[in-house]
Amino acid sequence: MPIWDDVLTDLDRTVYERAGWGKPAGYGKRPALLIVDVIYNFVGDKPEPILESIKKWRYSCGEVGWEGVYALQHLIAKARQKRIPLFYTTWERRADLLDNGAWNRKNFRVDDPIDVQGHKGNQIVAEVAPHPEDIAFVKKKPSAFFGTPLASYLIDMKVDTIILAGTTTSGCIRATAVDGFSYNYYVVVPEECAWDRGQVSHKINLFDIQEKYGDVRKLDDVMRYLDGLDDDLYAGILPKVEAAPAGAD
Repeated sequence: MPIWDDVLTDLDRTVYERAGWGKPAGYGKRPALLIVDVIYNFVGDKPEPILESIKKWRYSCGEVGWEGVYALQHLIAKARQKRIPLFYTTWERRADLLDNGAWNRKNFRVDDPIDVQGHKGNQIVAEVAPHPEDIAFVKKKPSAFFGTPLASYLIDMKVDTIILAGTTTSGCIRATAVDGFSYNYYVVVPEECAWDRGQVSHKINLFDIQEKYGDVRKLDDVMRYLDGLDDDLYAGILPKVEAAPAGAD
């Protein structure tokens, strides 16, 4: 049973089915892993119930965020094994709010310094932190494409598939999925690797992505897809990484 099944009405199901939405798009041949905003501000600094976590990290998704982080560790390990590109986004703003744009109009606590440049809250959590060969960049809006060089990187590497992970499902994941679809990429969201502070929002946005913009797949399915790829898809494009010595962590 899909994760969103309990938030749909019978009428919803009938309307979408008759419209023809929900056809599986599948995968392409040259994937990249895009990890969106897996930062302390959005998961907190440890697994704990959301109402506890937001006492310190007001944007936190709480325990579901850390469940996603732990699932994402497996996906990242597989992506590194298969030598596909990894992209990371994070978020920060100036203390004077000048670069915050319309966000200034949508939050009652916008002057809280938790997301000011240099705050730990904007750091990608250590458990899934980028390696030197990965590409990490700051974005200012929900979509990882908007106002960033992401599309140019993907074009240069001839990527055709975006495996999209991170948070929040209803915000940056959805916005990035829609833009990825709009650029004609295959978009795949591993269900266990996306999360939100609102569970209804999480479910219904995964439903929308599945119906119109990409495929929501179980992590095991994505791992099998990656296992089936050649190990040298990006030879000559990605920098060579020295293998860790035997017995190294």
